[in-house]
This record gives sequence, C-alpha cells and structure tokens, in this order.
Amino acid sequence: MIPPIAIIGGTGLTTLDTLRMTRQESVTTPYGEPSSPLTYGEIGGRPVVFLARHGQQHTLPPHRVNYRANLWALRQIKVQWVIAVAAVGGIRDDMTPGALAFPDQIIDYTWGRPSTFFEDNLTHVTHIDFSEPYSAELRARLIASAQSLNLAARERCTYAATQGPRLETAAEIRRLERDGCDIVGMTGMPEAALARELGLHYAACAVVANWAAGKTAGEITMAEIERHLTVGMAQVKTLLARLLPTLEPLQP
Repeated sequence: MIPPIAIIGGTGLTTLDTLRMTRQESVTTPYGEPSSPLTYGEIGGRPVVFLARHGQQHTLPPHRVNYRANLWALRQIKVQWVIAVAAVGGIRDDMTPGALAFPDQIIDYTWGRPSTFFEDNLTHVTHIDFSEPYSAELRARLIASAQSLNLAARERCTYAATQGPRLETAAEIRRLERDGCDIVGMTGMPEAALARELGLHYAACAVVANWAAGKTAGEITMAEIERHLTVGMAQVKTLLARLLPTLEPLQP
C-alpha cells in the first residue's frame, strides 16, 4: 500500500475541495486527539491525508493546537511527506500579501507549548540535528512545482514563530526584522521540530496574508487577511495538484 502524503491545513485551508475524499477517520494517540479527524482521499492519483490544524471549524488558537498528537497521528498511518500550509505576515519588502513563500529557516519565539517527544521514560537523552529545519528535498519539489506554474513564490526566507493568538506589535516586528526574520506566523513551532523528531520529510508552504505590524499605515483587519488568503490559497491548491503526483514513496 502506498503511504499517503499529508497536508496540514492552516488558517484559510480548513478543507481541501480539490481532494477526492474517500473517508474520514478519528484517531487517538498517546498525546491525545489530533486537531481534526484525518480526511483521506486522492489528488493527482496519489493518496493524500488532510488534517485541519485549527480544527474543522477553526476553533483552536495556535497555542492550543495539539502539535504532538497531530504529528504522531500522521506517523502512525505511515506518512512520509508532510506539507504544512500556513498563513503568515510579511516582513521583508518582497513578502507582499498574496505571495507564497517556502521558508528554509525558522526562529522560535513561542513558549509553554509541549515541544518534544523526548522527555519521559527515556533510556537516554536525545538531541536532534535541526540546523536545516525543513526537508531540502521537499522544498526543492515545492519550488520546482511553483516555477513550472509561474507562481509568485519566495524560495528562501526565515519564519518567525510567535506565540499568538494576538498579532505582534510594530516594535516586535522591528525586533524580528533585526533578528533576520522575513515572515511571521504562529504555528511553525513546535510543528517543524516534532516532524524532525519523527523522521518525517516536512516543509512549509506559507501564504502571505498581510503586511506585518508597522509595515503599512493603519490597523491589520480580518477583511484584509481573508481577501489575500482567498488569492493565496487558490494558488496553494493549484500547486498541490502539480506537486503531489511527483512525490514518490521513500525507501525505508
């Protein structure tokens, strides 16, 4: 049986209408229940499983997402590839709302989130290498697919993972910019690190939903975010339809 490719949907992607759905499954893990049932189906002839990070009704704020249960559930069903879709704010000048971005680095500013599987009943202390936090192979496939579709995608950037659920202050964004961050979101960590601990090939597809605080005059509004997400998520769906058939099962 071919293992499914996992898509974790974030803000703006609680369902995937391009998925030819076959069934849903509610699962349990040693870390509790995932954010949503697992939705199985097919895109471009490849088996896919979709998980809504914030729940099917988008009711889970970023700091309440059970990241450990989500990633464990995917590993439990033999997933190898994980594409994480997320809405972000743009810090760098070219991170214009509506654009796609494939981060290659991440800085963690979150706190208080269960962030590792390696903490209880250990036979030895485990340290994972996290120098390159995203799968180079999966990032390359994302970039190649975006290029083939002529999508406006930013191929390298640093993701600032903040606590939320509030948006950042203008001063915080200036700090993140000094730290070298290009985009800002609330769900990038510990998701990326947990995927690495489980040996999953994980990469992020970020949709720039708005300029970060202080980058433009006036308040950031949900109407603005939703308008740009509509454009960006349409591009994500097109990208996934091109990408997924190219992701062959990995050798154990």
